[in-house]
This record gives sequence, structure tokens and C-alpha cells, in this order.
Amino acid sequence: MRSFYRGRIAPSPTGYLHLGHARTFWLAMERARASEGTLVYREEDLDFNRCNKKYSKAAIEDLSWFGLEWQEGITKADQESFKQSNRINIYLDALEKLKKLNLIYPCNKSRQDIKKIQISNKKNKTEPIYPEHWRADLDDYENFEFTTGYNWRFRIPNKKNICFNDERLGPCQFKCGEDFGDFIVWRKDGIPSYELAVVVDDIKMKISEVVRGEDLLISTARQILIYNALGFNTPKFYHAPLLVDSEGIKLSKTKNSMALRELKQLGFTPNSLRECEEWWSGIDD
Repeated sequence: MRSFYRGRIAPSPTGYLHLGHARTFWLAMERARASEGTLVYREEDLDFNRCNKKYSKAAIEDLSWFGLEWQEGITKADQESFKQSNRINIYLDALEKLKKLNLIYPCNKSRQDIKKIQISNKKNKTEPIYPEHWRADLDDYENFEFTTGYNWRFRIPNKKNICFNDERLGPCQFKCGEDFGDFIVWRKDGIPSYELAVVVDDIKMKISEVVRGEDLLISTARQILIYNALGFNTPKFYHAPLLVDSEGIKLSKTKNSMALRELKQLGFTPNSLRECEEWWSGIDD
């Protein structure tokens, strides 16, 4: 009998997977195995402009070649039900709950609008903070539908510290209004944001630990607010170190980092890739 531990790997079919993806997913598999738990394969395919069926197929082929194994999301039926694009109604239900709690509001401001009004923010180096005076009042939007062409933002509790213990990094803390501001949970094109979709999926799939890259630490702080708002406990989090290239830049699809299938074509084997020095870099920090 499997334990209560449930982990997940969640590739996005926007390009071919590289070694950084493989290492993070491998860590997720190892942690699930160590707990005699279940690993779920979920496809995060909400970026309709970039997602492609060929990358969906390639991800399964490449991860299987690399030695990844998972227990759910294997069959064709599983793969369809574990695709985010087939779960829009589930995300809408969560969004409606947030609206009833007066925790979200519509926004027609662009990234450029926010950057223009925020001249400087020395404490924040990752994103401009959404101005509080742009927040909409309940009376202004209670009859709005989610298909009206507006982004919808989560109203953060000002100055609240979001604290959590990462299974690798230890205690982590972010401050609302300084490290991040009101964030988008629903886009004007009718698609949920990453923050909302992954929280709802992890709740519905009963994920007990999330293993992902450490570049998503601040997303964890945002997502904890959504978990709390929806009335659910947060899973455990393990933020893996990032693999970087010779210039210290993290591997990325957008940077055309060498894909797993390219490494395979060059004659590398999964064992040789896992035995290289870079594979272990940062894991035991």
C-alpha cells in the first residue's frame, strides 16, 4: 500500500525539456519513492500561444528515456483529465469563491502602466508593486463576469509576512506589499494564471509536497494566500537548485538550452548525465 505522500511533476509543452527540468523532476520522483508514495504527471498547458502537441508527446518520451516513472497520468484518459486546459471550469469555481470573499477585483492596467507609476522600489527587485489606489471597490465589480476582458487580481493583506519552511532551504519569508503586490489570478483572455491553476490542481489532486525550482519561491508566498483563502492547508515545499550554463544563467527553453533529446542524439546516456558534477550542484546546500 502506498503512503499518503503525493508528489507531482508538471511539465509545460511550450518547448523541449532540458536537463534542468529532468533534474527537478528526478528529485520529485526520488522524494516520492523515499516516502513510498505516489508521483502524479500533470500537463500545464494553459499558454495556448506557445503550447504544442508535439511538445506534449516529446515530454513523455524524453522523461521516459531519462528514467522517470510516475503512477498517475499514465494512460491516455489520465493524460486528458490531468491537462490544465481541460479543467477550466474547476478554476472558475475557485475564482467565484474568491470573488464572494471580496478577495479579487478586475483590473485593466497593463504591466507598462504599473511600471510607469512606480518610479522606484528599492526593496523589490523582481516585480513592480501594484498601487493600492488602483484597487477596485466591491460595488464597482460585483456584477462583473469573468469574461468581460479584464484581468482579475488577488487583494493581498498589506504588510503581512508570509512565512513557510522549505524542505531544502529552511525558513523563508516574504512581505506583502514589499516583495510582491496584488497579483493576477485570472487573465483577460479567459485563462487562469499560474498561481491560481496550480493551487487548485494541487488541492484537487491531494498533493502533499511540491518539488520545483527555487526561482518559484516568491510564487509559493502568493500561492499560500490562495490556499488560505480557499480554506485548505498548504502542502510541503521543496525548492530545488537551478542548473545554470557556463555563464551562470539558468537553463531555459527561451534561451534555447540544449534539450534532452539533443543530448541523447549526441550519445549521452541518462546515467552519464546524472553522474556529471553539474547534476549534483546545489542539491546538498
